[in-house]
Amino acid sequence: MADTNARPDDTKARLGRIAFRAWRRGFREADLVLGPFADREGPTLSERDLTDFETLLMLDDDHLLYAWIIGTEAAPAEFETPLMARIRAFMAAHVAAEVAKGAG
Repeated sequence: MADTNARPDDTKARLGRIAFRAWRRGFREADLVLGPFADREGPTLSERDLTDFETLLMLDDDHLLYAWIIGTEAAPAEFETPLMARIRAFMAAHVAAEVAKGAG
């Protein structure tokens, strides 16, 4: 369980670990969603969301995690969190922005 009295240095180190793991999933499509999400949204996440994000990042099956994010597979109830909704919304906006720039 996350320490609700975490110091700013502790939170910064936690965010650094999360970002490192988010960018290095081993499945590029997941990296391209979770890495930018960690970088851009991580500092605004609540303690609960950070804990949920860490739990997601502990999953071994990146293809399944990505399928949950893009909606081709239903996520188990315990992963249907406000964080998952936020990741999905971020992905939709992020992908749309990249396509608008000509990346797609």
